[in-house]
Amino acid sequence: MTDLSHGGTTAATRNADIAAFILRVSTGLWFLVHGLTKLLVFTPAGTAGYFQSIGLPGALGYLTMLAEILGGLVLVAGLFTRQVALVLAAVLLGAAWFGHGGNGFAFGNPGGGWEYPVLWAVTMVALALLGDGAWSLGKRR
Repeated sequence: MTDLSHGGTTAATRNADIAAFILRVSTGLWFLVHGLTKLLVFTPAGTAGYFQSIGLPGALGYLTMLAEILGGLVLVAGLFTRQVALVLAAVLLGAAWFGHGGNGFAFGNPGGGWEYPVLWAVTMVALALLGDGAWSLGKRR
């Protein structure tokens, strides 16, 4: 394999940094928008009510909204990426199990199946493995 290093940085390292940046910023923005939708459109009370309607404590709706908004901001910044990505993967698996699990696999099913949130959970695990990347405030792997 050819080493395409420039100043001690290999092509593989640069590609991993680019991948981390793309995943961090795109998923961070998606989480931010999703959390703000809960806050501004569905309202905190409405979000808590939905959680209660599926048998979960209403307080979990507030925590989920907070995790999505703060987690999204922190991912975009590139701070504590590994930890935040794993927390958000757990949130997504909870959404898949409790919010979409009874609707089948395909997200196109009525009520949305568990396919999409599980895909995002896997994406978050991949981001946790990549870490902050070079273009982040954390600047560590």
